[in-house]
Amino acid sequence: MKRFLLLQILVAATAVAQQGRGPNPAMIQDTQTMPLWTGQAPGALGTEDKDIPTLTAYMPRSLGQPVTAVIVCPGGGYGALASNHEGRQVANYLNSLGIAAFVLKYRLGPKYHHPVELGDAQRAIRMVRAKAGDWRVNPDRIGIMGFSAGGHLAMTASTLFQVGDAGAADPIDRVSARPDFAVLGYPVISFTEPWTHQGSKKNLLGESPDAGLVKQLSGENAVKAQTPPTFLFHTNGDTGVPAENSVYYYLALRKAGVVAEMHIFQRGPHGVGLGMDDFALAEWPGLLANWLRVNSFLK
Repeated sequence: MKRFLLLQILVAATAVAQQGRGPNPAMIQDTQTMPLWTGQAPGALGTEDKDIPTLTAYMPRSLGQPVTAVIVCPGGGYGALASNHEGRQVANYLNSLGIAAFVLKYRLGPKYHHPVELGDAQRAIRMVRAKAGDWRVNPDRIGIMGFSAGGHLAMTASTLFQVGDAGAADPIDRVSARPDFAVLGYPVISFTEPWTHQGSKKNLLGESPDAGLVKQLSGENAVKAQTPPTFLFHTNGDTGVPAENSVYYYLALRKAGVVAEMHIFQRGPHGVGLGMDDFALAEWPGLLANWLRVNSFLK
């Protein structure tokens, strides 16, 4: 009788403990694609695939201690997404360094204008940070990386970031949207200078944007002391988005006392991605890895 009662107590205690813990969260799967919001995204103008911003996860081979994570923003002039050579291939390289990569599919112009694209990037950062424990990501080592117009988006997320709203109903909105570091590849930076990439500006802001907004979204004017450490890569041969974009942004970072490193290669067209088909340009991913290690974002 005593044994029977003891068995009942043990079974009941185990059941209570399991109810208190709830189900174990499912580990994120490699190449899993997830919408940024449940239901329609804020400001959605339809229900087609292009109206649904997503993250696609690319995970390193082994996940022991929480790893660094990077949100990857492909370029495409804010009108398309170069999701192969500025998305998947980049994510695979980051995986080789032991970094978790999340390729962002953000909404595009001319259907969507600012601040929709920035809102998608901020939500992506928050989503990875809020789920860091489940996904084995270090919440203090979440960076953003972008190429061309995606570089402009990553820059904007680095300068116009938001802190978390502790009282938000959505737990994801309670965490900060500030990236811990930024990596910008041949980025669009200025919307006011002669070297502005006019296609990106038009797709993001429309035909006749407000002059104040144009200036605010020009990175050389937006840097502040809280802008995260930044790595820049460009080529002197880039005629689509001239190297002045990176140079002026680097000078603004330097003036604000922000940790920054810039590499400008002599040759190479716009949109080279990792540059692995060019002996000289293929050096830049290694330079990035060294910079990440020097700044303790990568062991």
